[in-house]
Amino acid sequence: MNSNEKNTESVYGSDIKRLPMKDLIKRVGPGLIATGIVIGPGAITTSAMIGGNYGYSLIWLMIPIIFMGITFMMVTNRLAIITGMPTLHAIRKYYGSFAACFVGIALFLSCLFFTMGNISGTGAGANLITGVNWKIGAAFMIAVVIYCYFTKNVYSKVEKVITLCILGMILAFYTTLIGIGGPDFGKLGSGLVSFEIPEGSLATALAFISTNAAVTTGIYSTYLGKEKKWKKEDLFNGVMLTDAIVHIISVVLISGAIILVGAIVLFPTGQKIDAPAQLAAMLIPIMGNAAKYIMGIALLGAGFSSLLGNTQRGMVLLNAGFDKEIGLESKSVRYGCLACLIFAMCVCFSYGGSPTQLILMANVATSIATPVAGLFILLLLWRNDVNEGYKKPTALRICMTISYVFVLIMTLSALKVQIPNLIHSISSLF
Repeated sequence: MNSNEKNTESVYGSDIKRLPMKDLIKRVGPGLIATGIVIGPGAITTSAMIGGNYGYSLIWLMIPIIFMGITFMMVTNRLAIITGMPTLHAIRKYYGSFAACFVGIALFLSCLFFTMGNISGTGAGANLITGVNWKIGAAFMIAVVIYCYFTKNVYSKVEKVITLCILGMILAFYTTLIGIGGPDFGKLGSGLVSFEIPEGSLATALAFISTNAAVTTGIYSTYLGKEKKWKKEDLFNGVMLTDAIVHIISVVLISGAIILVGAIVLFPTGQKIDAPAQLAAMLIPIMGNAAKYIMGIALLGAGFSSLLGNTQRGMVLLNAGFDKEIGLESKSVRYGCLACLIFAMCVCFSYGGSPTQLILMANVATSIATPVAGLFILLLLWRNDVNEGYKKPTALRICMTISYVFVLIMTLSALKVQIPNLIHSISSLF
């Protein structure tokens, strides 16, 4: 036996065959749960702003979102499998408790800002459906969320209702897209290869990217993968890749449809989106007077489901950073979620502007997680001792490096302008 044959045998996974598609579909799950968290009011609002305010010119963002979304999911899940532990636990092992705590705090703050956007979104949805002040609607939905946190077996029932709401949203947007004649494929094609950032759009573009392709989603999926009982074989038999692809495709299908409807319906009018009612206007061509109720249900459903999952995600990642209990039914996670909701509600209700603008601000703020957590993930991926016994992930290393550099440039460029605005907005609350 020559040396090359020995090396091939020593590399774990080289002899594992890809599972048939029907078996792969049965094994996916974490990616779909992650989609439920990602597609919240922030995703709806920023997608609508991308299309309504800038037409087809930013549709090219879908390309880096697909590239980064799959990369982040694959890298974090690979590291979880080969180290035998979720991301933050791996950071603690290789870089110490301070690094793990620092990353945990950064991820928690990112999720906390996202929670603010979800609260505003549920309020905006309630306002469209009932006409009540958005703060009253948000307060009622927060009470329902808290009830779910402290009651057993309620979440699964609520999740089914919310899933129907989200499916209804998808149906509404694609029905509208077909009803208005579909996109202009010439402009769509030009937008996909333009790679331009119109003046004033950088913050919105960053918010859109940080919502749809966040490293936080990949990190949390490592904890979901543990619940799913994924094994080492799943890294090589196609399960994890399929899960990542299903996740990003579902995200892109929803966000892409909203962008196109916004570009076709709102952009020609020259009207900027700064209130929930304008989101409902996107559906008027096909839904008529029912548009505000359809959009209200979409915002309420997406916000509520994301509010449930994202607040828990933030506490799990914070506790993981400090090596504390991460069980969803543990007291620290439950009461931590309660504290987060109360704090986020106080901030949201003190804000004097439109809830739609607050959603945008919150999604820009969530971008702090990728430069911090992404750095340690990138370092872990390039460590030879971490990948010992496995084939070196050269392609994945290159993809992760490109993704990290891209999002880092976008983040620093946008935050250079947005941080002063964010500080001013927060200081005005007190």
